[in-house]
Amino acid sequence: MTPRHATRAALLLAATLTLPACAPAVQPPDDPAPPAESAHGDFDGARELAEPALHLATVDGAGVVTHVDLIDGDSETLAEIDPVDELIGDGRFLFGVRDGSVSVIDSGVWTWSHGDHFHYYEAPSRVVGEIVGEGIATVVANDHGVGLRFADEAVLLDQKALGEARIVETFRVAADGVQGIVVPLSGGAAMAATAPDGTSVIEIVTEGGESHSTQACTGAGGSITTTVGVVIGCADAALLSVGGSLDEWERIPAPASALLPTDFEARKGRPRVAGLADDGTLWTLDTRAREWLRHDIGEPIVRAAAIDDSEGRMVLLAATGDVLILQDGAIVARTTPLVTESLASPELAIGISFVVDQQRVYLNGPAESAVWEIAPADDARISRTFDAQHPPLHLAGTGR
Repeated sequence: MTPRHATRAALLLAATLTLPACAPAVQPPDDPAPPAESAHGDFDGARELAEPALHLATVDGAGVVTHVDLIDGDSETLAEIDPVDELIGDGRFLFGVRDGSVSVIDSGVWTWSHGDHFHYYEAPSRVVGEIVGEGIATVVANDHGVGLRFADEAVLLDQKALGEARIVETFRVAADGVQGIVVPLSGGAAMAATAPDGTSVIEIVTEGGESHSTQACTGAGGSITTTVGVVIGCADAALLSVGGSLDEWERIPAPASALLPTDFEARKGRPRVAGLADDGTLWTLDTRAREWLRHDIGEPIVRAAAIDDSEGRMVLLAATGDVLILQDGAIVARTTPLVTESLASPELAIGISFVVDQQRVYLNGPAESAVWEIAPADDARISRTFDAQHPPLHLAGTGR
């Protein structure tokens, strides 16, 4: 991709604030520290950077993975894989999902949280390998590992091994017919299952795949990790594993039996997340306060992501293709329609995504062959537009 226009000031704003090694960051001190053995720390062959090496990754219809450096706008081909139906990113690794397999790519750039500060690393990028299974897998990747749910199997991967270019399956166990997810936790995972009485539950299992306990959950759909813990979305509540623990669970029920979202988006590592329920209602979940908040926008919304928790800002994609900035429940800015053509195609609309940083929001337009960089705090100004040499069917952020 090449930027259509960019100034030096815009380039500097596109990067997050530089932090010296072990300097205090803005992360609240009362949030739990990350696991002691994080897969995002240093390892042989990596070099530490003074600031995050923020990039965007896109995939086109032929499986060409393009990596764009957000400081200078330069792009390179990161990998060429088989075409994918979905692209999942955890800030470092990219997972290209298709029927029958998942490709794993190490982008070579990542950020590691040390609780009250961050470290930034760079290493050679590479295709790690393939995980094979029946059907199209659901992938959940967080600091505890990588969970894959195929049609009939649940798989948990060792994320530290991925950093060493090895695919190590912590477990691969048979899964029942419930469509669901495998969510990595500290010392195991949580996965959708059916209880002996026929009810839908989240089964918590150990690293060896043995049953540990269960939590009631109807219609488990997605998961997100916040500074507070690991969230699993259910139709009538959110389940919160505090600190990613196997044993410490809290249930955040729906207000007044409302229909809730089961999938969420947010800037990485924040306590507030956003989601759309099946009826189109927009909700935010504050995992620190353990409460839901409903937002009435007055127009159909097709994507939503929480930006921060101090001003309640969100970025929304309207059904008309406009990007909206919501602050304290009110629309404070909007762009002109950007992805109208992409939204008109159900096949292309599935791949439209937000990538949210501290200063910028990124949006891909598959039909428009562009990626936009938007300044949410500056009246939703388009600060850069990247022309895509390969149509960006899917988008993910790396270096985060």
